[in-house]
Amino acid sequence: MSVSTKTGQLYVVSAPSGAGKTSLVSKLLQQDPNISVSVSHTTRNPRPGEIDGTNYNFVSVSEFEKLIDDGDFLEHAKVFSNYYGTSQKWVDEQLRQGIDIILEIDWQGAQQVRRRHPDVISIFILPPSREALRERLSNRGQDSETVIDDRMAEARSESSHYPEYDYLVINDSFEEALSELASVFVCQRLRQTRQANSQRALLSGLLS
Repeated sequence: MSVSTKTGQLYVVSAPSGAGKTSLVSKLLQQDPNISVSVSHTTRNPRPGEIDGTNYNFVSVSEFEKLIDDGDFLEHAKVFSNYYGTSQKWVDEQLRQGIDIILEIDWQGAQQVRRRHPDVISIFILPPSREALRERLSNRGQDSETVIDDRMAEARSESSHYPEYDYLVINDSFEEALSELASVFVCQRLRQTRQANSQRALLSGLLS
């Protein structure tokens, strides 16, 4: 029986607000026990149903700024007047345990992560059209028309960074987009370098 020596892979998944990123990642986690998503720190207020430590680590602005000063973040950014950041220590621990980690962050955070983890795999999710995006934002029933207008403007800016990513998924049909997203993880695990590392004992036995 082969002994697996496995190191996790770091992924970034980005999307404009309303493209369906959170729903897709949540469903992917249900299907694949070898993937975990980073629980970011944020200074924004919890939304209805969100749980501290599960959806986000909710902290004050002063607490967040102290974490920045202490160098605790792999990446951090200010989005819609709120801070968001990813714990470097937590990510490193998970990767050492062989778990693939998803960072749900924007393009600013993705650029920071690439500088520190050049091997990161990045995925950008887009809606099928601007009209579909506005409809999804409206159907949430959480924001005023003014806020939706702001999010639409931000979505255009955010989407312009798609060329910086390795993979592009269009979320028109949810099930199809989910299948495409899952395929990225399967393909990366089958890369020769990862297989050679995780199946050292098997390969040694076959070649001896």
